[in-house]
Amino acid sequence: MSSVVAFFFDVLAYSSIFVLVVLGLGVIASMMGIFNFAHGEFVLLGGYTVYLFHSLGLPVWSGMLAAPFAVGLVGLALERVVIRRFYATPIVAMLGTYAIGLALRESVRSLLGGQFYSVTAPLVGSFSFGEISVSRWRTAVILITAAVMVGSYLLLTRTRFGLQIRAALENPALARASGISTSRVYAATFTFGSALAGLAGGLMVPIYAVSADMGVPFLIKSFLAVMLGGMGSFEGAIAGAALVGATSAALPWAIKPVVADVLVFVIAIAIVKVRPQGLLSKWRS
Repeated sequence: MSSVVAFFFDVLAYSSIFVLVVLGLGVIASMMGIFNFAHGEFVLLGGYTVYLFHSLGLPVWSGMLAAPFAVGLVGLALERVVIRRFYATPIVAMLGTYAIGLALRESVRSLLGGQFYSVTAPLVGSFSFGEISVSRWRTAVILITAAVMVGSYLLLTRTRFGLQIRAALENPALARASGISTSRVYAATFTFGSALAGLAGGLMVPIYAVSADMGVPFLIKSFLAVMLGGMGSFEGAIAGAALVGATSAALPWAIKPVVADVLVFVIAIAIVKVRPQGLLSKWRS
């Protein structure tokens, strides 16, 4: 029973972090019609922020609080300097984000020296229920993710800002005619999505060691999860992330990790083949 509980929490904790990454990428892709290929590096920057705070002798939790704000500022700068100039040519924008992501990754690699670094979780130890032990930090990650998901849903569906986002998503021209500054909405959306990636990177550091390549697998699988869930859908992003994240975390327990990764893609491609528009494809209010 203890091993089953440990397996369940490992899968749930990984899926929770993955949901944050996919939600951030999905919001950006749905709003702007482009995929941010630097999104994996935003996860890396979030993790590196926590490592930097830890190396300076500051509390780990302070780095985790700073990570989404720091990465959000990087995302805002990227949107204002690069993305906004290429709204009419999304392919060029995606190539630009890829180049920036590569530059960010190699910059962090030079700082880390190609090494792996671990950071102690703010909450150590586990809860014990008889013979069953549950990691305190994994439990915290799951609860934090749940709170962020609820907050994001309320923000996007129950606030004026969320209404503006959905208006700009459905009909940008009509939104501009109604007095909505789509440029500011795009900037805020990109910042929000980047901050979610930074938060995910900060939360995962105590579980997965910091390295220059830590964001690469998340980018590839996040792209797959967004396509699987459906563009323009909050629920779709969650559903795609849950499916891809859970299978990615669960399958390596039974088969080799390389085979598991291939099988995840096969399953996702099969679902997209049957339902090409995704599991859910429109924002719901």
